[in-house]
Amino acid sequence: QVQLVESGGGLVQAGGSLRLSCVASGSIFSINDMAWYRQAPGKQRELVAAIPRGGSANYADSVKGRFTISRDNAKNTVYLQMNSLKPEDTGVYYCKSQIVAAPMKFVSDYWGQGTQVTVSS
Repeated sequence: QVQLVESGGGLVQAGGSLRLSCVASGSIFSINDMAWYRQAPGKQRELVAAIPRGGSANYADSVKGRFTISRDNAKNTVYLQMNSLKPEDTGVYYCKSQIVAAPMKFVSDYWGQGTQVTVSS
């Protein structure tokens, strides 16, 4: 069974930093894109950052220059380094990954359970 597990969320003051991690495990043949989404209370889930396999990272305008997405393919892990956090960054952050599952190579999108990020002013 393929599973994504996020960690690293918490409560920080404005201007602080957090580093989120997401580890994919299970019967994985390969991982294509990996991404972070967030959802604030009462709002739609939005893409924060994405990093395709072998491609360039892309970011929401609201986080450019502050957040950095990276991946360690050997560890099946994607990270989101969040600096200069603002109250508007508050929300549940979800890891999403397109994974080719072994052994039959079915391609599906998988979501983590989410991790809460709260930024106080």
